[in-house]
Formats: sequence, C-alpha cells, structure tokens
Amino acid sequence: MTPAALVRLRGPACGQPAHPSRATWQHGCVTAATHSTLFPQVPDSADAVLEGLDPEQREVATALHGPVCVLAGAGTGKTRAITHRIAYGVRAGVLQPSSVLAVTFTNRAAGEMRGRLRQLGAVGVQARTFHSAALRQLQFFWPKAIGGSMPRLVDRKVQLVADAAAACRIRLDRGELRDTTAEIEWSKVTQTVPADYPVAAAKAGRETPRDPAEIAQLYAAYEDLKRDRAVIDFEDVLLLTVAILQDRHDVAEQVRAQYQHFVVDEYQDVSPLQQRLLELWLGDRDNLCVVGDASQTIYSFTGATPDHLLDFRTHHPGATVVKLVRDYRSTPQVVHLANGLLAQARGRAADHRLELISQRDPGPEPLYTEYTDEPAEAEGAARRIRDLIGAGVPASEIAILFRTNSQSETYEQALADAGVPYQLRGAERFFDRPEVRKAGVALRGAARFGGNDSLLDDAVDLPSQVRAVLSGEGWTPQPPAGSGAVRERWESLAALVNLAHDFASAKPRATLSDLVTELDERASAQHAPTVQGVTLASLHSAKGLEWDVVFLVGVAEGMMPITYAKTDEQVEEERRLLYVGVTRAREQLHVSWALSRSPGGRPNRRPSRFLDGLRPGSASTVGRTGPGAPGGIERGFTGGVQATVPRRRHRTPARCRVCGRTLTDAGEMKLMRCEDCPSDMDEGLYERLREWRGVQASSSGQPAFCVFTDKTLMAIAEAAPDDPGDLARIPGVGARKLNRYGADVLAICAGREPGVDGDGD
Repeated sequence: MTPAALVRLRGPACGQPAHPSRATWQHGCVTAATHSTLFPQVPDSADAVLEGLDPEQREVATALHGPVCVLAGAGTGKTRAITHRIAYGVRAGVLQPSSVLAVTFTNRAAGEMRGRLRQLGAVGVQARTFHSAALRQLQFFWPKAIGGSMPRLVDRKVQLVADAAAACRIRLDRGELRDTTAEIEWSKVTQTVPADYPVAAAKAGRETPRDPAEIAQLYAAYEDLKRDRAVIDFEDVLLLTVAILQDRHDVAEQVRAQYQHFVVDEYQDVSPLQQRLLELWLGDRDNLCVVGDASQTIYSFTGATPDHLLDFRTHHPGATVVKLVRDYRSTPQVVHLANGLLAQARGRAADHRLELISQRDPGPEPLYTEYTDEPAEAEGAARRIRDLIGAGVPASEIAILFRTNSQSETYEQALADAGVPYQLRGAERFFDRPEVRKAGVALRGAARFGGNDSLLDDAVDLPSQVRAVLSGEGWTPQPPAGSGAVRERWESLAALVNLAHDFASAKPRATLSDLVTELDERASAQHAPTVQGVTLASLHSAKGLEWDVVFLVGVAEGMMPITYAKTDEQVEEERRLLYVGVTRAREQLHVSWALSRSPGGRPNRRPSRFLDGLRPGSASTVGRTGPGAPGGIERGFTGGVQATVPRRRHRTPARCRVCGRTLTDAGEMKLMRCEDCPSDMDEGLYERLREWRGVQASSSGQPAFCVFTDKTLMAIAEAAPDDPGDLARIPGVGARKLNRYGADVLAICAGREPGVDGDGD
C-alpha cells in the first residue's frame, strides 16, 4: 500500500458473502476477527501471525512504518488488527518489544491487549493506559526533574472539592458536588486554568452546576488545597508529565530513546491533554498508529474529542489510512439497525461514518416492546431472560444496558424476583474478589505440595485436581439456590473450574503448576474468565464489550436522548451512545421503552426519536406492523404471548396518604407517603421484620433486598396489615412474595412467631 493510500471497500450488500473466499481468512460463520480460542498456540513464525486476518486487517498488520490511521467500525476486529501488527513487527524483527508503547483508555482494555500479545509471542511490549504510562514516567523522573519525594496521589477528589467549597463558604448539595468535580476534571484535561474557566465553559456550551465564576473560584481553591496538602490528582499526573517533558529536554530525549513506536487505541476519545502528551512522546518522529471510530465518540463531556482522529491526515499528509468495515460481531439484522441510526446522524463525525457490512449469517430481527411503566419493563425483560436461560443461552451472554446507573436497581430487583443471577459492570474486578484470591492461594499450595495432599489422591487429571482443591473453598458440582452472595462466590469458583477444563483441553500435558502460572499472568493482565450471570451495565461502561443477547431498556424521549442534551452536538452524542449499545449485540437485540415512569403515572412518554423510521410502525415504516413484520413490535406484553398474558390494568395515580400529593418517586410510592411527611411506623415491628428478613436472606443465599427492600418493610411496619388482602396492596409485595412470605409477615405483624419454614412455594 502506497503512502496516503486509502482502502476503499466495495463490499457486497449487508449480509451477503464478501468477494474473498471464506476459506482463506474466515473460520466458519463467525471469523476469528474478534474472537480467538481461549488458549491458542503461539504462532511459530512471523508469517503465521498474519494467518486468519482479512485483507484490510492484514494491511494494518504489515504497515509497520510511518503514520498509520485505522478507521475501525464496531465489531470489525480492530484490537485483533493492531495486536497482530505489533506481534508481526516483533516476530519479524522490525520492532523491538521494549521500544513499543501501546496506549488505550481502560485498564481492562490494556489488560486484554497484553493478554493477546502474550498469546502471539510478543512478550515485553508495554500496553498501558495514558495515566498508567505517565505515572510510571513521573515516578521515575521526579527525583531528577523536581527533586524530593513525589506528592501522594489521591484516588477521589470529591472530598477535596467539598473542602474547597467550605473554604469558599459555598454550599453544594451532593449533585452539585459531583458536577463541580466533573467540571474541574474537564478543565484540567482541556488545559483550562481557573481564571479562564468561565470563557472556556461558555465557548464549549457546557451547562455548569453553579455560576461559572463560582466554579472558577472553587477550582482555584481546590488547586490551593492540593498544594497545601502536598497531594496530586489523576489529571495532575498527565499535566506534570507534560510539564517535565516540555521543560527538560534531557528527560524527553530519554523517554524518546526508550519508545520508538506508538500505538493508540480508541483515538476518538483522546483529550487535548492526552494529545499533547502523545506529541511530546513522539517528538519529531512519525512512527505512530492510531485506531478509532468517530461514530463511537461518547465521552466528550470528559474532554474527549474526535477531532484528532478526523484531522489525522491533515497533520500527517503521508499517512496510510485503512478502513475496517467487515463486521464479524453482529448479524445483518443488528448491523442494519446500527447503520440506520448513523444514516440519520448529523455533524462532522457523521460525515465520516463507516457503513458496516455484516459477515455473519442472518439472525432474528430486533424486537421492539412498549410497556406501561418502568417496573413492567423490568419485569418483562427479566421474564424474557429467564426463558432465554431456560432455552440454553448462558447467563453470561446476556446483558441489560441502560442510559443511567440510577436505572439499575429496578432491574436488579426484577432479576432477583425471577431467580436470575446477575453481575454489575464496574463492580469488583474478578481477581480482586476475596474468594478468588483464596482459591489462588489454595491452588498454589496444592501445586507446590500436591504429593502430600490427600484431597488429590483420587484426582487423575488437571480438572479433577482443581475441582478437588476448590471443593475445600466452597465449590460444589451443583450451584446453590438463590442469586445472592453465596451464589456469586460459587460463580467465581465455577469460572476457575471451567477455566481449568479449557486449559487442559488446549494443553493436555499441563500441570497444576502450569495452571497457577496461567492464573498469575491473567491476574496481571486482568484477563478474567467468564462469570455466569446476566450483566447489568450503563451504555458508557458497555463500550468495548459484547454479548449474544442485549436488552436496550429505557429507550424513550427524556432518557435517550437524555433530558439535558440540549445542543445539536449533545443530541448527536446521545445517538452515538445508542449506536454503541446496538453494536454490543451479536445475535439478538431487544429494544424497549415505558410510557410512564411509575405504575399509575401519566403515559406521556414516547419512544426515542432515534428509532423514528427504524422501528416498525414509525415514520417511514408505517404499515409494516403486525405479525411477521420486520423487527416485530409488541405493545404492553412480554414475550409475544398476548393470549396468555393479561394487559396490565390502568392504575390511578398514587397519592400521599398524609398530605395527598401525587407520588412519583418509587421509594415514596412504596411508603404511600412523602419522605418528609410524618411516619407512624411501629419501630419495634420494623426491627422484627428486618431480623426475620436477615434469616430468610441467609437461608436462601440471597441479598436481603431480594426478600423485601427497606422501603417495603417500612411500608409494612406502617400499615401493620392483618390479612393477605391488606398485605398485597402494599407496593413491593407481589403475588409471588405474598405466597412465599405472606404467612410469616402477617404472623409477625400480629405479634406471633413466624413459622419455621417461611417458604410457601
């Protein structure tokens, strides 16, 4: 490929076979572009590294010199392309491993990249986040460039911002404190000093939580406090590294002598500060490969901008530009919806959108469902998921994605009620879990002293050895009942057992010591095995992930786009966020929305404008609804069983039983009163109910809230019901819980001891 060449793909229509033979670079229906086997054999030569790459990925892998820009659509195998590029360069002797710095934006992505490079035989390459790479350099050069000890790094700046507000005699509520902290972070990554903040915020069209002059005052006070306390924050790590590299040419030359080649993933998300750091790392050289997709820019509120990606050829006229548009992740039906979303987009990023071409066999059309209210939407999703798991879909291959984290609780409760295990994205990392650490210690001990361990007497192979060792840590062949902490611990151990099976299948002669080494390397790379459980995640935290089945929930006006998206640019970013959510799905996509927030609320919501013309029955697709219509649409039902699922009755608005105000908050609706209205709760009854709930949760292995939430217990303690009908009228007590716990609760309310077995199932 000649300099400045642009690969222009003339691919077939979506879902049709591509011109190159599938046998040459595809493997079955799903190519290895985004998936590799769990324990692949290390390629035996540089040329072997290129095997299995499609033509465009191969072009990326072999373009080892000069500036390279890879425009990579969702699911097109960008990580595969750039890791094979690095590995090919290392294995061919063109790149020295220690001279390569690969930079990405999350520890998980960096860990995945290190894991892939290790599997390709490219050991010694540095793959880090911007902050991690800068922090290592700052720690190393601080004594030489500044002198003395480096200041302590604070993990969370919220308390410092609160102290700054107190010093300025400015009162901030919790929301203002969070938003002010975000404004300070944005200012620093855009290299805006306190005095310039009001003008910069106005120019950027930011909605400030307080008067911009007050934010500037708080920002200045925050910086003063940091200096007084001799601490720095994460943004300072980048700022100080930039300052040292700018001021100390000897330090800059030492860094440039170390790193000769740079790869930057997710380049559409770099901030001006990160771009400046990258430029200082590079100096006057051009051995840079960047990878990104302007249509996946979803972090502009943090200072990220796609301009550096879009302007790459302007700054590097001789750059090689490769477009990856073959989508190996999603079915043609999912890809069609994703392309349709971007076809309606506006703005500079939209002008550079990539038209994806699915390489997979056809699958089901996306399913659109309308519900009366949000609890009904959550219950509908939970029932569908329970049916999917019953039909054989692994829970780990299902995700529920929402716009804001505040939506999570409703779905946690619905999944718990349906008996479906789940995990929260962003929770404790796998290898940091206590049970995983203990299991690692046990396996390491067995590997070292296995000959003297009676547990291993009957273990004939590696998987049976692991099962024997982990049985002492709580693993059992059958999972425990419930979906709480006990089940979560079991799922962690089961993931290690499954990993041992896969490891032994890939390496039949592997020993327990080999597995322990593999686990150590995976822990270092944060390359976790799969944990069984439906994933709950915000759309932002789902970036870079994928599942067989995705439920996009709350896709209604006011939530998608979010209410505070006012400008055209902000609305377009919301569209891109939905695009990211759609492209997380491999096979099945469920899109839903609710007409009201709460049961009995006014049905004044409408589906997101982003779905206009795409979902059946909307705008340009009028007349395509009904049975067998493309995509299918359902209103007020779950799973399409209209003959057997009754329509939810219209509920009258919930009103406070004290002051009569209409209630909209879910917690207040459970209590049937405003939070501020006086309570007539029987404190003794409430404590007895809490004690009983703890026993129930412990015996079933569930979190306490899965039995009844605190608000529901408070409502019961206030109402003190004396018959099943009164108890059933309390929000949060459905038919299932009434059958299971009703007798016990009514006995406690009557002052009697509950039955020994509170399970009425």
